Amino acid sequence: MNVCVVGSGYVGLVTGTCLAEAGNTVHCVDKEQEKIDALLRGEVPIYEPGLGEMIQRNVASRRLTFSTDIAGAVGAAEIVFLTVGTPGRRDGGADLRAVDAVAASVAEHVTHP
Repeated sequence: MNVCVVGSGYVGLVTGTCLAEAGNTVHCVDKEQEKIDALLRGEVPIYEPGLGEMIQRNVASRRLTFSTDIAGAVGAAEIVFLTVGTPGRRDGGADLRAVDAVAASVAEHVTHP
């Protein structure tokens, strides 16, 4: 299955890597070019036991890619995961502006019903 994971932080990177390890083709997308560049160099920004090796293995097998190209990744995907930040607000609720923005972008670029 072709999967797009939008947001390559802790949740997105672990989710995308595990989905690739299970045999899916996964495109991890992030708006931060520096983060994508680091991942492309093999630098893993978080610690999770075995994650670095899983990333290397799945990048080498071309099941896992990293990009800032949300249009291309969403357009090729059969399923899209939104794993962007939802920081807390002063009133205790979650700030969902990033989720709303990414959902709008996904809706704009989705090609599968």
